Amino acid sequence: MIRIRLKSYDSKLIDTSCREIIDILKRFEAEYKGPIPLPTEIRRFTVNRAPFIYKDSREQFEIRIHKRIIDVTKPTPQIFSALKDIAIPAGVEIEIKVV
Repeated sequence: MIRIRLKSYDSKLIDTSCREIIDILKRFEAEYKGPIPLPTEIRRFTVNRAPFIYKDSREQFEIRIHKRIIDVTKPTPQIFSALKDIAIPAGVEIEIKVV
């Protein structure tokens, strides 16, 4: 079984990457499950606006990390080599693990 994990800050970018991977899997007629959306990780930061007098004035920022998983249940060597050669856009982290 091959497990493909995708991470990105942009939800549209990760969805298009999932579609590209699924198109490859359909071309080789592989059995797969997914894309399974995982909970979105939210990182929040609070920063003081001014260093001295207006200390109670603060700005808040957040970063959202979107995650997806695709499981290939019966992989073949052609699928594995095609997944290694896929062109994923910048901003999407892909991790391919053989389980």
